[in-house]
Amino acid sequence: MFGLIGHSTSFASARHLAERLGYPEYAAGDLDMWSSAPPQLVERFSVESLTGRRIEGAYIDSVFVPEMLRRFKTAKRKVLNAMELAQKSGIDSSALGGFTSIIFEDMNLLKEQQVRATTLEWERFTTGNTHTAWVICRQVEANAPLLGIDLAKATVAVVGATGDIGSAVCQWLSRRTGVAELLLVARKPQPLLDLQASLGCGRILPLEEALPQADVVVWVASMPESLSIDVANLRKPCLMVDGGYPKNLDSKAAAEGVHVLKGGIVEFYTDIDWQVVALAADMARPQRQMFACFAEAMLLDFEEHHTNFSWGRNNITLAAMDWIGAASLRHGFQAVGLETVVHLSRSTAGLARH
Repeated sequence: MFGLIGHSTSFASARHLAERLGYPEYAAGDLDMWSSAPPQLVERFSVESLTGRRIEGAYIDSVFVPEMLRRFKTAKRKVLNAMELAQKSGIDSSALGGFTSIIFEDMNLLKEQQVRATTLEWERFTTGNTHTAWVICRQVEANAPLLGIDLAKATVAVVGATGDIGSAVCQWLSRRTGVAELLLVARKPQPLLDLQASLGCGRILPLEEALPQADVVVWVASMPESLSIDVANLRKPCLMVDGGYPKNLDSKAAAEGVHVLKGGIVEFYTDIDWQVVALAADMARPQRQMFACFAEAMLLDFEEHHTNFSWGRNNITLAAMDWIGAASLRHGFQAVGLETVVHLSRSTAGLARH
């Protein structure tokens, strides 16, 4: 059995969801009440692979909202309590989604293995970052050519390059995709130098210098609301893959010739009979689309590979990306793309034939 540990995108959306689900006390509660509320296993559902294998899943709402991020003790407690509930519910592989993964890593919750009488078994949990990194790389490889961008001649900037997902993306793009030039962008200089040394390539630049030089931008860092992007200085065309959380790059980089793609999102081959997940998800096709990190928990259960597959910082290998990528395709997932560009490309090709 697999589990998805998630949360609403805002306090307002969480209260609205509670009202729709018939929890009036939560819908009317203030942030202090929500901060003390326990996690809830709110939905069970089944999923059938393209191979015919059927598995059972559960969605656990951590009852966390982004407005709690500054309440450090609350944020830690929310994630640990949700993990405890998943383990006590007998779930074999649970994915930490959204801020739950970020909180776990940034607040070093590996030191917090004991939750009341429960000793958390780390092998039951995954951040889902390996699948997310693989999906983002596939999105770059599949969508850049649709815009006329030849990756063998292209400059790709990775913003958040030293993070868990960012460093894996850099490995793949430099060693598997073979991009012409890789620009490495992150806040701390020493991890950037370490990454550059491990890759044997890549040019370290500040964000304001990297963006105007990039044909493709992979954004896998948190984006502050105060950040502004001078779209006039971006290359045209430019593919921008928004692999961060929350996904707000489209509001910062809207311009003719700049194509923003929601990174790390996959679509299943058929509808899934979940209801709460569909209500909570901010997806174009909520019955099929999901974060790649959530899909990783499904894939581990489909494969009966119940381990903490993505765990810790900068432990993702190309071999692990190969494995999870092959499983993703085998069981019926595909990375979402720039559909309008695909349709235009097909239409143009059709006109050319006639």
